[in-house]
Amino acid sequence: MNNIMVCVTKQKTCERLIEYGERLVGENDSLLIIHVSKTDEKFLGNTKESEALKYLYNIAMEKSANLIVLKSDNVQETLAVQARDNNIGKLIVGASNKEEMEGDFIKKLRKKIDEKVELVVVPS
Repeated sequence: MNNIMVCVTKQKTCERLIEYGERLVGENDSLLIIHVSKTDEKFLGNTKESEALKYLYNIAMEKSANLIVLKSDNVQETLAVQARDNNIGKLIVGASNKEEMEGDFIKKLRKKIDEKVELVVVPS
């Protein structure tokens, strides 16, 4: 089993990450889409954010994926816990440029996740 976890933001451009993750799902694997926002960020406080959540929910249903939306002040730790708890083999994140691919978020995430989990950084 090689469960795939795709980390997304509220942006619709994250669909490319979900599609990338979907291509990696094997016969006995599952696809998990996750969004973690900081506790002080509003997620459903305005129309655009609620539309983003509805969009993520709809795409998860379309792809037969599970969707998790969490709040945490330690996003990398939360992602690592979810990866462990959901038996994740590949964790997909996006980057918009070279600096982001080698950036602080990615480095911290690599340190938090189990070494057996493959971290896949997808460029834009």
